[in-house]
Amino acid sequence: MVRESAAEDRVTLGGVAESDRHLDQRLEQTIMSLLERRAATASICPSDAARSAYEGDDDGWRDLMEPVRRAAWRLVEAGEVEVTQAGRPAVKGETRGPIRIRRARR
Repeated sequence: MVRESAAEDRVTLGGVAESDRHLDQRLEQTIMSLLERRAATASICPSDAARSAYEGDDDGWRDLMEPVRRAAWRLVEAGEVEVTQAGRPAVKGETRGPIRIRRARR
């Protein structure tokens, strides 16, 4: 479940509160870790990262979908990954619907 407080933005994952900054870093690491375990040309769905990062047994991972997408776009800006839609590189702000995340092609 995601909760925001007025004093400090925090997210609760499996009963453990995390700051937004820590969560952002953890989601970026999760994305990169999942990609490293797959073939160089493989991609992941944002839900793969959300499910992997979520520590609960329920469907609370769904609350991580938007933070995972934001983490993916930060990794795009860092040159680490590409966000694709229908197999083609997607453009931030113009993407609607399902996306995939893959390692940046160098």
